Amino acid sequence: MVRDLTAESKAYLVSVGSIAIDQSLFLDDLITSATAGPGAGGNSIFLTSGGHRVRLSINPASPLRAVPQNSDVAIMRGEAIIASGQLERPLCHCPRQAYITISERCIYNCLFCPVPELQGKVKTIEEIVRMVEDSAQTGELQAISLTSGVAESPEREVRYAVRVVRELRNRYDLPIGVSVYPTETSSADLFAAGASEIKYNVETMDPAIFARVCPGLSLPGILTALQDAVDIFGRNHVSSNFILGLGETDECVRSGIEILAGMGVIPNLRPISPHPLRQGEIAVCRPSAERLIRLARTNRAALERHGLSVTDSRTMCLPCTGCDLVPGIDL
Repeated sequence: MVRDLTAESKAYLVSVGSIAIDQSLFLDDLITSATAGPGAGGNSIFLTSGGHRVRLSINPASPLRAVPQNSDVAIMRGEAIIASGQLERPLCHCPRQAYITISERCIYNCLFCPVPELQGKVKTIEEIVRMVEDSAQTGELQAISLTSGVAESPEREVRYAVRVVRELRNRYDLPIGVSVYPTETSSADLFAAGASEIKYNVETMDPAIFARVCPGLSLPGILTALQDAVDIFGRNHVSSNFILGLGETDECVRSGIEILAGMGVIPNLRPISPHPLRQGEIAVCRPSAERLIRLARTNRAALERHGLSVTDSRTMCLPCTGCDLVPGIDL
């Protein structure tokens, strides 16, 4: 039985977040590895059908499993088919984009993020160009997206990101999105270098939670940078990840969405991904399918009220849609 993804079935899959892979599936180049954010260090797959896309982390202990279904793949729980569709090939990290982490390390210690524990490499500009070129050779590349930890300082990270963007802009006529920790001049500098869109992550709009889980970072500073970014990049080209599952209330989320959308920023509601490297340091709760849908509808209403449209965004998480319920696309 073919069962296309719907907003409801995708919400359920996202609430679980993981999947076990049947050994008879030949995945080859269909697996992607994350090097940034809460999911860093893990592998995942993308499944698409019915106009929806979902990304699920590979975990043999998951209650879900992916099994062959004719030429497609079915996602099952027990004997029930939750959804079926096609596995989609990622280029760099996600389909149709070269989504590349510049610095796979960070001097900050956000408690939901494994990157400070992993302390990976800092890619050279030559490595990044080669990754983009490999993606371009597929004929599927539609955008370039760059994210980064903070290897030494926010200022040095932004300066390096500016060099990367400038080099890529000289080579490719594609939208380029950047997600970094902001500095006073990061938006102006990255825009001048050729970036098309920017993302500064608030992580949470609860000040007490932010202070506890993001020591050393400044929520007011991020909000100021987001407002500056809208003035420079324009509406619909500035976004911010807002994590769900850190202990925030729905009222906090609703209020935070309204503040961000009122500034011209598109909030991207991101379910928390608990990571074993941070076990015992932070208590998190991945949101239920019902909560994901409820808050996504709140987000959609706020975007409509403030005249914002996700479909105008061309880089990073919003057009990918794999990890989140995206207003205007999923529901």
